[in-house]
Amino acid sequence: MFQKLFLACFPLILTGCAARDPEVRTVRVEVPVLVPCKTSDVALPLWATADLRKSDSLELKVRALLAERRQRIGYERVLLAAIIFCR
Repeated sequence: MFQKLFLACFPLILTGCAARDPEVRTVRVEVPVLVPCKTSDVALPLWATADLRKSDSLELKVRALLAERRQRIGYERVLLAAIIFCR
């Protein structure tokens, strides 16, 4: 019974779909595109301990190490800023 009803209605359904004009739509698709990062190279600083000699006093060596630590922290911040800029 169902099969006969389906076979009788099937041609009507097909002609109803064929008589309609196709709907034309413009769809905007946003796709991320890789863009080369344009940052200047981060210059390696002249470290404070580069000039130390074995004969320098302990106080001078400690001050140079503390200064180099501050230099390193600043250098790392500049590198991090360059990385964040390129995201």
